[in-house]
Amino acid sequence: QVQLVESGGGLVQAGGSLRLSCAASGRTFSSVGMGWFRQAPGKEREFVASITSSGGSIIYADSVKGRFTISRDNAKNTVYLQMNSLTLEDTAIYYCAQARGVYPVQSGYNYWGQGTQVTVSS
Repeated sequence: QVQLVESGGGLVQAGGSLRLSCAASGRTFSSVGMGWFRQAPGKEREFVASITSSGGSIIYADSVKGRFTISRDNAKNTVYLQMNSLTLEDTAIYYCAQARGVYPVQSGYNYWGQGTQVTVSS
């Protein structure tokens, strides 16, 4: 059973930065893709970013492109989301997810973390 634990959320002013981390248990981490999603109040969960198992292919939602950076450290079983130039619209619960295979877009996700709250204030 895989467990994903997010951390790094909090309250930040608009224009500020936060770095989210997601630590994964299990021995499959380095062989599968990972992703970040978010859900704002009253809205559906939306895709933020994904990264393949080796980190060689990365995809971002248009809304975060140029501001957010996804990365991973397979030695630490951890995936990161560096968020810069945060806006009020980035306020949401952020979830990390583990893909079923190397390429998240093709394989989909089968494990989810509990989420971490990010609140951006004016």
